Amino acid sequence: MSPEELALSINLVWVMLGAFLVFFMHAGFAMVESGFTRSKNTLNILMKNFLTISVSAILFFIVGYGLMFGGTMGSFIGVDGFLLSEVGDIGFFVFQAMFVATCATIMSGAVAERMKLGSYMLIVVAMTAVVYPVVGHWVWQGEGWLTNIGFSDFAGSTVVHLTGAVGALVVVLILGPRLGKYSGKKVNVIPGHNIPLGALGVFILWLGWFGFNGGSSLAADPELVPMVIGTTLLSTSAALISSAAYTKLRFKRVDASLSLNGVLAGLVGITAGCAEISLGGSIIVGLISGVILVEGIRFLDAKLKIDDPVGAITVHGLLGIWGTLAVGLFSTSTGVFYGHGLSQLGIQTVGVLAVIAWVAVTIGGFTLLLNAISPIRVAKEEEIAGLDFAEHGSNAYDFKETLLTNDDMESPATGLALADRLNNLTVSQTKSKTVQ
Repeated sequence: MSPEELALSINLVWVMLGAFLVFFMHAGFAMVESGFTRSKNTLNILMKNFLTISVSAILFFIVGYGLMFGGTMGSFIGVDGFLLSEVGDIGFFVFQAMFVATCATIMSGAVAERMKLGSYMLIVVAMTAVVYPVVGHWVWQGEGWLTNIGFSDFAGSTVVHLTGAVGALVVVLILGPRLGKYSGKKVNVIPGHNIPLGALGVFILWLGWFGFNGGSSLAADPELVPMVIGTTLLSTSAALISSAAYTKLRFKRVDASLSLNGVLAGLVGITAGCAEISLGGSIIVGLISGVILVEGIRFLDAKLKIDDPVGAITVHGLLGIWGTLAVGLFSTSTGVFYGHGLSQLGIQTVGVLAVIAWVAVTIGGFTLLLNAISPIRVAKEEEIAGLDFAEHGSNAYDFKETLLTNDDMESPATGLALADRLNNLTVSQTKSKTVQ
């Protein structure tokens, strides 16, 4: 094997490892979303995540890759490469397919607990087949109009995260809040059912993000890759610390759910600039990310009354904007703080505004059309009962078989709380021993 062939093989292995890690991130998304919401909707969330990545991969193969990386038409959209026709680098397709699924699944958590599965999947189709690939063409195809003006987004703070978050925001605005979330000016807390599960999901996302950012180098570059991994690690660590400390200062307690989201804030915040921000700069970016996260979630929830059960709009939207603008401030080659003026910051701002406008108009218009044809929200009775039973006819958790005797199951008292079931079971066993 020649040195060139060996280098190609090593690069391929690195990119495929990145693809595997990004794929594994979907396990993290599923755990975060289900852990931070109520148990009666867990099965629905799991199915949305499985369907999202499956549908996204097929659509990206059929049409999305061509629109994103095909030969450009007016620096706006790709016009060939559909069905991977004459595309030789299948590994690059696989890696990018993981990204399109990540963008789409951002919407899943934000609309959780009250949206019809069919309506959600139709919006996923629109996002993955057209909306996201167009944004990707502008930035990553090489001849897109944002690339031509100098816009920089190494691994997707805008392309992936802001795109998904804007889509989530417009759908949530049309969908409305969950029942009981707001009572006049009062904000009611609807706690998640399994924070440890959510925490495990955050750890998985943190791990997967090393492939998300590191794999975006598209080569096992011995200088670039360690720097990308280093900035990703330091930004995330700083964001967790700052979000935890800020909640202690702001609310007199270290809030666990906000601190966990702080990890994700640090990841999104460094994604655009992980290849051109210094290690020290990444710590500053992360510290600011943690504070933005806490105030952003509070502002959207308490002030704007935007019901986002997992904080996805703040994490991927506000932090996607911050991460993109941070390039214009902290980039060692173009940033304001390194004496390069405001030019790059202005270009980054143009890119952010363009993506917000494109996604808001397309996904917003499509969702309004869907809602006009048939309401995208489940019925009130179904939302109260939970989407697990309403959409799938079963539940993620069921203790009935192990906690009730046959006589109990035939009686009408099957609505007892768990503690009552356990007490009844103990009483039944005691009576049985007495008879013997």
